[in-house]
Amino acid sequence: MNIILLGPPGAGKGTQAKRLTGRYGIPQISTGDMLRAALKKGTALGLEARRYMDQGELVPDSVVIGLVEERIQQEDCVKGFMLDGFPRNVSQAEALDKVLDRIGRRIDCVISVDVPGDELVQRLTGRRTCRDCGAGFHVLFDPPKTEGACDKCGGCLYQRDDDNEVTVSSRLRVYEAATKPLIDFYERQGKLRCIDGTGTMDSILARITALLG
Repeated sequence: MNIILLGPPGAGKGTQAKRLTGRYGIPQISTGDMLRAALKKGTALGLEARRYMDQGELVPDSVVIGLVEERIQQEDCVKGFMLDGFPRNVSQAEALDKVLDRIGRRIDCVISVDVPGDELVQRLTGRRTCRDCGAGFHVLFDPPKTEGACDKCGGCLYQRDDDNEVTVSSRLRVYEAATKPLIDFYERQGKLRCIDGTGTMDSILARITALLG
């Protein structure tokens, strides 16, 4: 089972991806993880990626696609894989299709986790992080026992600079504009499945697993 998981910031797709990989025995693959692994191993693509990163530039699609091709042919992907945060645009999706055709594989399902914009803003602006141990909380959904203090170490909780309402709203608009063509691309292929991303984590997981079987 080869899956792509899409969703805006705050949709909870990272949490669902981890639970789904455990349930189906397939790895969660993100471009960030692939880049870190390639850099650590010092692979040819990793070294090429480092050249761009050291110059403060984005790693080009050709390098990212190469990393994806290497990763999905590793042993733990025999039963399938779940791509999280990739592809990000139609050109990457088209390049991915060419790679999959070349190695005799295909994407079975593209899951889009949909959450209303106002709820996404509420989720993201309510996040708080401990300055000392990095533990995460939420003022509404997972509040600390003592306001402003970490339950684990007593450290001070803070709100990330990019979690204010103005920045969050801007990030969501950028995501929607960039992702709509990608959504349309997979809808035309008949692979897109939209999931209601509201409610508890368990209820969202149940919707996804009902779809995947």
